[in-house]
Amino acid sequence: MTASSSRSRRQQIRARIQARQPANQPGYRWRTWLVWCVLFVGQLGLSARLVWLQVNEAPRLKQYAQGQQLALLAPRTKRHPIVDINGQLLAKDEPIFQLFVHPYLMEEHNEDPAVVAAKLGEILGTPATELLDLFQTAESGIPVQDRLPEDVAEKIWRLGINGVDLLQKWQRRYPTQELTAGILGYVDFENQGQAGLEYSQNGLLEAESRPWLISRDGMGLTLPDRFPLEPLNSQDLTLKLTLNTRLQWAARTALAKKMQEFNASRGTVIVMDVQNGSLAALVSEPSFNPEEYYKADPALFRNWAVTDLYEPGSTFKPINVAVALELGGIEANSVIFDEGRITVGGWPIQNNDGMGRGALTITQIMEYSSNVAMVRMMERVKATAYFDFMKKLGLGQMTGTDLPFETAGQFKERQQFVDYGIEPATTSFGQGFSLTPLQMAQLHGAIANGGILVTPHIIDGMYNIEGERVQSMNLIKPRRVFSQKNADSVRQMMGSVVANGTGQSAKIPGYRLGGKTGTAQKAIDGVYSNERITSFAASFPLEEPQYVILAVVDNPKGGNAYGSTVAAPIVKEVIEAVIAIQGIPPTHPEEMTQPAESVAGSTD
Repeated sequence: MTASSSRSRRQQIRARIQARQPANQPGYRWRTWLVWCVLFVGQLGLSARLVWLQVNEAPRLKQYAQGQQLALLAPRTKRHPIVDINGQLLAKDEPIFQLFVHPYLMEEHNEDPAVVAAKLGEILGTPATELLDLFQTAESGIPVQDRLPEDVAEKIWRLGINGVDLLQKWQRRYPTQELTAGILGYVDFENQGQAGLEYSQNGLLEAESRPWLISRDGMGLTLPDRFPLEPLNSQDLTLKLTLNTRLQWAARTALAKKMQEFNASRGTVIVMDVQNGSLAALVSEPSFNPEEYYKADPALFRNWAVTDLYEPGSTFKPINVAVALELGGIEANSVIFDEGRITVGGWPIQNNDGMGRGALTITQIMEYSSNVAMVRMMERVKATAYFDFMKKLGLGQMTGTDLPFETAGQFKERQQFVDYGIEPATTSFGQGFSLTPLQMAQLHGAIANGGILVTPHIIDGMYNIEGERVQSMNLIKPRRVFSQKNADSVRQMMGSVVANGTGQSAKIPGYRLGGKTGTAQKAIDGVYSNERITSFAASFPLEEPQYVILAVVDNPKGGNAYGSTVAAPIVKEVIEAVIAIQGIPPTHPEEMTQPAESVAGSTD
């Protein structure tokens, strides 16, 4: 091809291209310019938006992104341990584990299910075939066994099997078991308190677990940048009780022996410090094993010394004597005539033995436990003043203890008490109203300590690892209800009850104590039955009381079941334990070598 023909060819192509272009060249250029303007403005808008997001919206968007990337890690809550006043362990959490398997992960990592079943079965004591069948039920999250102890879980972990998962939980252990179950209660499978202090102090006992924000990737896997290095449950606190476990054991042993001897339905023993209301022992029988609470009768979950009411009977007589002294109805040396049998408002009232003993001093009334003389004594007090003083003592109210499920006592309405003479008459010897054994111990504490009403309590406080108390319980402040003089007078009268009256079975050679027996008919559905409730309240030592000890035994069988034969010997054994544990020296050592006196006197 020649040069001329090549040029001719290029000219033809150029001519065809020009022929195809729009005839209106200015319109074409305008449209092109418009497109470029639109593209430019769009790019400018995107750039402006980008700048806006980077500058103005950055904090909000960053927070939003973090919300998608972060997760809140909440550790399983562990409970604080509980110890007695001497630091003996009463309750503690131990780690347990739940075993899961994930068959799809076994398959992904080429784990042979039959081999896995054989290895796990050897550790768990479960047939491999049974486990293998279990592996077929789902692809993931199959629960195999719960509540595995730590040593078993470690053996499984050391197998290093893919698709085997161990979930840690906490299990509450109670070394003292039935001995303190009525106080501590129990926790359920979720480690939540359901009775006793475990329930009422659940918030206090749950260790403060600080949630932690961790980073996750798009697959939901944890990233290392925020993972906590220190334990999430870092509070090392302990709940200390005022309870003395040695004394608790001694009280339970003494109570159980008498309950068995008299085939009683139930019983309770309370040992309270008269100065501050702290409880050194609180036994309630029968009891239950808190680690196997699901096997127990739910009625046993109540500590009946706190939750149930009873008519105190003659153990209330010292309280009434103190009231009569305070209201001026009698003097400590007054004499009251005991007819043996009287009628009040058409209702017959008599002494336990039906005998009348004529003129009696107040001390003799206590020694013989005369119902009739008590009625005559309280008749010297206006019914309105008597009622008001009962309310001042807290009858019909709760003590304010830190123990859960306390029941308020029952007492007549003011108008009924004032209008019907039988009400103050029966109240004078401890019937016609009801209270808890704990409140009865509180009232006797006011006699023993010189007239101050203190609040019974079992919690000493929360302590840190250095032994410092970091939290105390808020209790009702002590208040005076009797004068020192009148309280001391009644206490000496109670000493005479043990020395010469119905409480002689509680005598301890070398020591002095004050006490009062009680044997009351039980009211069932508002009608008095043939069943009895026997009791004995004591203060020890008599000279400078440290403790009030109350024993109450419900429905002891047999014709010889009285406060003097059932409850008083229990209190005697408990006081002997107090002497041994506290190392209290005798106030009358000369009696230690003398032969024991025979027990005589009235029963009540």
